[in-house]
Amino acid sequence: QKKRNHELIGASLSCFKGLNICASGSATSCEECLLIHPKCAWCSKEDFGSPRSVISRCDLRANLMRNGCGGQMESPASSSRVLRSLPLSSKGSGSAGWDVIQMTPQEIAVNLRPGDKTTFQLQVRQVEDYPVDLYYLMDLSLSMKDDLDNIRNLGTKLAEEMRKLTSNFRLGFGSFVDKDISPFSYTAPRYQTNPCIGYKLFPNCVPSFGFRHLLPLTDKVDSFNEEVRKQRVSRNRDAPEGGFDAVLQAAVCKEKIGWRKDALHLLVFTTDDVPHIALDGKLGGLVQPHDGQCHLNEANEYTASNQMDYPSLALLGEKLADNNINLIFAVTKNHYMLYKNFTALIPGTTVEILDGDSKNIIQLIINAYNSIRSKVELSVWDQPEDLNLFFTATCQDGVSYPGQRKCEGLKIGDTASFEVSVEARSCPSRHMEHVFTLRPVGFRDSLAVGVTYNCTCGCSVKLKPNSTSCSGSGTYVCGLCECNAGYLGTRCECQDGENQSVYQNLCREAEGKPLCSGRGECSCNQCSCFESEFGKIYGTFCECDNFSCARNKGVLCSGHGECHCGECKCHAGYIGDNCNCSTDISTCRNKDGQICSDRGHCLCGQCQCTEPGAFGEMCEKCPTCPDACSTKRDCVECLLLHSGKPDNQTCHSLCRDEVITWVDTIVKDDQEAVLCFYKTPKDCVMMFTYAELPSGKSSLTVLREPECGNTPNAMTILLAVVGSILLVGLALLAIWKLLVTIHDRREFAKFQSERSRARYEMASNPLYRKPISTHTVDFTFNKFNKSYNGTVD
Repeated sequence: QKKRNHELIGASLSCFKGLNICASGSATSCEECLLIHPKCAWCSKEDFGSPRSVISRCDLRANLMRNGCGGQMESPASSSRVLRSLPLSSKGSGSAGWDVIQMTPQEIAVNLRPGDKTTFQLQVRQVEDYPVDLYYLMDLSLSMKDDLDNIRNLGTKLAEEMRKLTSNFRLGFGSFVDKDISPFSYTAPRYQTNPCIGYKLFPNCVPSFGFRHLLPLTDKVDSFNEEVRKQRVSRNRDAPEGGFDAVLQAAVCKEKIGWRKDALHLLVFTTDDVPHIALDGKLGGLVQPHDGQCHLNEANEYTASNQMDYPSLALLGEKLADNNINLIFAVTKNHYMLYKNFTALIPGTTVEILDGDSKNIIQLIINAYNSIRSKVELSVWDQPEDLNLFFTATCQDGVSYPGQRKCEGLKIGDTASFEVSVEARSCPSRHMEHVFTLRPVGFRDSLAVGVTYNCTCGCSVKLKPNSTSCSGSGTYVCGLCECNAGYLGTRCECQDGENQSVYQNLCREAEGKPLCSGRGECSCNQCSCFESEFGKIYGTFCECDNFSCARNKGVLCSGHGECHCGECKCHAGYIGDNCNCSTDISTCRNKDGQICSDRGHCLCGQCQCTEPGAFGEMCEKCPTCPDACSTKRDCVECLLLHSGKPDNQTCHSLCRDEVITWVDTIVKDDQEAVLCFYKTPKDCVMMFTYAELPSGKSSLTVLREPECGNTPNAMTILLAVVGSILLVGLALLAIWKLLVTIHDRREFAKFQSERSRARYEMASNPLYRKPISTHTVDFTFNKFNKSYNGTVD
């Protein structure tokens, strides 16, 4: 397939004129030629070309062969070579004394020519019964108390389930809370030994801490259970936890944790809140970034918790990948999306939803393990900046997926294949070798790819100083002469000495212009013009050519002229910068001899309509022109005269471009048609509509008979007017009478209603009041030391 693609590229570059970038690149050395395009080759043959023209030594191989180069060509290609390839293992735990191989090959060397890809294959297999190391990292902040109670016997249950998947399983345990400084934790003296003082729901807990490694990886699950039972929760001040400090220490302190070389590394991170990340430490005065090193003391406690900032996501991803650790986020549902976003930034990470009390932790771990073991994803380490990598994955379905470096849905024992294409964009400034690594995420196995660059030609090392091919005055290299000081010419045949500029100035068209217009070589005061794929270059100073003229629709001089030194020389009957304008006006003359129907001008053999509304090749169509109706009237009158028979010879001539439709009634509000009418000799009105059809013909809709009106009767009109006035007057009187009657009835009904609601008789007046009123007041007074009670009227 690759060979076929190269043949197609070569054919396209050689067959289509102007696409040969090899010859048009003006390469002056073999090395420059190799950089233009991977299909370019350099001819190192001495007697290549002719004395009066310069044939480019940099060209396609086929062109160089056709021009007589023979086999003296430089055209290196990129290549790859497998240096070490151990076969894939089938099982993991049963291969004692042997390394488990899950990726092949292990070492490859590629030699790259810029722009030329080379391809190699690699395979990855998840072997059966592969050992598993699982480190359980738990948040021991106060909100996780119920979770701690539920995992007291986690080790036993988890080991039972994991041994169904692997016969070699080890388990470890560690815990974290947060940095023991303000504002992350309670730092007042009263909280030093018990930060839960004053908290009614849980008054006793242990002091806050950053991270504690409690149990190295072991196959003794009872030790795990015992260590978990010893743990007590603590209390920090803010909601986020310091879990990422613990994750980093668990990853880099591999000796203390006990990570094995040949094992699947799982780090289970359980929490119910968000984590602190880099720069949060500045709130507590920690400005030193994390150094990514292990800081566990003899007691396996994290000693740099109060000295360095929290780690960044990038640092976490780097250290997890360095140690082939698969991180499993076991978090509560309300924080699932946050940690889901973290998985996109930290390769090899999965996230699962943890119940509020951690009851589903075993099933969660099993699900995460199956998810990790069902996919293979390649990661690239130390990729040089000038390299492009292209991946094609072939997964268990046998289908190739270009641009993809990940396979999912695999079963244990399935093999995923990847095709990797490597391309160099340029050559390094100095000779060097790069090495980059391909590694499946979470795997120990890797593929080292050594890169060298093929940027020099073989003929460049065969230098011939003072060669006879260069008149004894230059160095012969790759078919060219590099003249010594004081000599010039293609074969160093001219001695210039102090007047070297004189020879060169004779090859310039004017002072300051390039030698031979930049399109030739100056050899002993004479220009030898380059050959071009576009045409011929000529002139004393190679200043002229037959292809740099104006074009019309991609055609040089519109095909109606010759290109000479940048200017079109038009054939007879054509004018213009690109000879696209014809001087012939016969194509603009209609059958009546009119130029553009007297509605426009003939420009370059085509009518340019100037009358508003006019269109057509001859501007013959114009529905809105004042004479539009009159041009069709002759046809309509002829049809009426011959009873609508268009086959009449006269009518056929007048109506040859018309489509006739006879109707009884004309639609006068048709927006797409022009309404025409005229008066007949019998004082009748003949109407028709006129519209242009897409076919170029006209559509005429004509009345079958002209409309003829009768003379009005004066007496009839007078009686109609008088009768109308009387009818209107009687109608107005009737309406007035009706309104008055309705008003009177309403008033009478209102009177009757008020009378019926009266609640008194005529002899009794409810407004009457007696003239005398009697009021009684109780009082007590003292007179002459006697008390009296009484009333006053």
